[in-house]
Amino acid sequence: MSQKQKKQIAQEFLTLCAKGDSRKAFDQYASKNFIHHNAYFKGDAETLMVAMEENAQQMPHKIFEIKRVLEDGELVAVHSHFRQDSKDLGAAVMHIFRFEGEKILELWDFSQPVPKDMPNENGMF
Repeated sequence: MSQKQKKQIAQEFLTLCAKGDSRKAFDQYASKNFIHHNAYFKGDAETLMVAMEENAQQMPHKIFEIKRVLEDGELVAVHSHFRQDSKDLGAAVMHIFRFEGEKILELWDFSQPVPKDMPNENGMF
């Protein structure tokens, strides 16, 4: 599998989940042995998939913008901007995927809120 294909899969997985199509994302792209490291949910695929579905229902106007995608062997990192709606400053989010073959085997995610008064003139994106 090429770098480009892994990057595309990671982006498509996140885009589907953000739109509320988590089941499709997991069915198409997640390994049967998928695990994740989000501290707020059990570490299995089903729990995270349901949480992503519920999030999409609770925030139907959310905006998810992928800013950059990096690949290093079996790992793909996606840096994105997540906002609840157009008025929300949102958060910078990093998802790190570990692939096994053509499937996502493992996922880490981290976020940092975008502050209203940011002293860094370079911004977060």
